[in-house]
Amino acid sequence: MNTAVCKLYLVDDHAILREGLRLIISGQSDLQIIGENGNAEQALDEIGKLEPDILITDISMPGVSGIDLVKGVKRYYPKVQVIILSRHDNEEYIQKLVDLGINGYVLKDDAGEDLLRAIDAVRRKETYLSPRIATRVLSNIGKKKNGEPEDGPSVFSVLSDRERQILKLISEGNSNEKIGKLLHISPATVKVHRANIMKKLDLHKVADLVVYAIRAGIVES
Repeated sequence: MNTAVCKLYLVDDHAILREGLRLIISGQSDLQIIGENGNAEQALDEIGKLEPDILITDISMPGVSGIDLVKGVKRYYPKVQVIILSRHDNEEYIQKLVDLGINGYVLKDDAGEDLLRAIDAVRRKETYLSPRIATRVLSNIGKKKNGEPEDGPSVFSVLSDRERQILKLISEGNSNEKIGKLLHISPATVKVHRANIMKKLDLHKVADLVVYAIRAGIVES
C-alpha cells in the first residue's frame, strides 16, 4: 500500500479540464497537485524544478506537443512517471507513446475513477491502459519476439487453476495486496505466483499478461 503523498503535475491547454482534474484528485488524501500548465514547453522547465512523481498530460496542444513533452521528460527526468490523458484512441498515436515509455494512457471520456486507477497502478510500477483501448494496443505490445505464434502458449495448458485465478485478478488491475485479501493468501505469495505466471508464459510486463488473459477469455476486453 502506498502511504507517501504522490506529487502530480498536470498539463492540458484547457483550463476547464484541469479544474475538473483538480476536483477528482482533491478527494484523495495521498495525492497532491504541485503544478499545472497549459503549455508543454513551459511545463518541461517546471517539471525539472518541482520534481513531480507523475506527469499527467494531453497529446494535442498548441506549440510543443504532448509527444514532444513525453520525449523531453523521459530524456531529462526519467524518474517521472507519465500518464497520458487524451481524447485520441488512434492506435498509431498510442503505440508511439507506449514505445516512448509512457506508464499509463487514459481516455478523457473515461476520466474520473479510471484516472485514479491509472495513478494507483503507476505508483505500483505497473502500466495502465483504459479498458476501451487495451485490446487494440496490447495486441501489438504483447507480441512475442521469438517468432512464436501471436497467440502464444495456452494459459489452460501451462497454468494451474490458482495461477489462472491470479492472472484474472492481475488483469483486472488488482494489486498484490488486494489479490491476497481476496484469496486469503499473503501478498508475498501472490508475488511468487505472479513471477511464476510470467515465467511460464515468457512474459515480462503486466500489459502482456492482460492481452493473454483477454485472448484466453479469462477476462473481457
